[in-house]
Amino acid sequence: MEVSHYVGLDVSQETTSVCVVDQAGRIVWRGQCGSDPDVITACIKRFAPFAVRVGLETGLLSNWLTRSLRQRGVPVVCLDARHAKAALKMQINKTDANDAHGLAQVFRTGWFREVAVKSMDAQTLRMLLVTRAQLVSQRQALANTIRGLIKSFGLVVQKGAGSPFATRVRAVIGDNAALSAIAEPMLAVWQVLREQIEVLDKQLLQRAQADVAARRLMSIPAVGVIVALAYVAVIDTPERFRHSSSVGAYLGLTPRRYQSGDVDRAGHISKCGDGLLRSYLYESANAILTRKVADSSLRCWGKALAARIGMRRAKIAVARKLAVVMHRIWQDGREFDRRLAMPG
Repeated sequence: MEVSHYVGLDVSQETTSVCVVDQAGRIVWRGQCGSDPDVITACIKRFAPFAVRVGLETGLLSNWLTRSLRQRGVPVVCLDARHAKAALKMQINKTDANDAHGLAQVFRTGWFREVAVKSMDAQTLRMLLVTRAQLVSQRQALANTIRGLIKSFGLVVQKGAGSPFATRVRAVIGDNAALSAIAEPMLAVWQVLREQIEVLDKQLLQRAQADVAARRLMSIPAVGVIVALAYVAVIDTPERFRHSSSVGAYLGLTPRRYQSGDVDRAGHISKCGDGLLRSYLYESANAILTRKVADSSLRCWGKALAARIGMRRAKIAVARKLAVVMHRIWQDGREFDRRLAMPG
């Protein structure tokens, strides 16, 4: 009788819980090993020599570990952490060993959807974008703190792009030595953050100029360097999606649906997928509908939709449609033509 083994891996920073089951679901071996690709590979070869499928759930180490194990010939697949949580929540006792056992049973039955593991290039690009977004957030938080401190003294820093923020703050403070001693250290940090963001922006601009797909995506009005590169980093390869319309759901821009008996209702958007790209697409949709950008079928469609269902919901719909259009442009290898009808 042919033997088949299915392996569940519950990965943590230092150790990995391993559970091996056979085709009937009986436990063959369970234990722990180090969270190192060589150690895990040796463990699998020793205790699961007939491994058909080895699985782990998404996490901070999942991309690196999945790629490393595949390079070593391990038939590893990656499961969405939300699906894993749904499958494992019936366990009375939650332990690493029980989670590994539950994952092994999930991979044995085949009731799971495999998560695509991005290339190292896409992963590096996304980390660059995440780093920039974090610095921008910290710069804005620091600026808001400075504004609040100054306001407590009855002074207001005016908004505007006429001069740099630090210059406007110093102009408001004037010769107030006590207030200057409070604000200057934070302004120094704000300036460093600004300079480092500019460094990252230059790197991203060079990357966009060298990327054919990003340049095509940037032909869409209101889609700039950051949005185009974020899309390239998250989607990685357009061939992952048979239909462009699936990208909107992948990015969490389609409504949830609940149906049971006579009840059938649509809720808010699912917000699954990459939150950073989703926020960038929403910003682009906002620019398309509210700012002076070139007219296009997408803009006209969004304006008409806003008149019917309201601007807020229309922005979400335009963001979803924008994700679909970007995928079609990337897949077909053409630039955006604002006169053409949009794909569904």
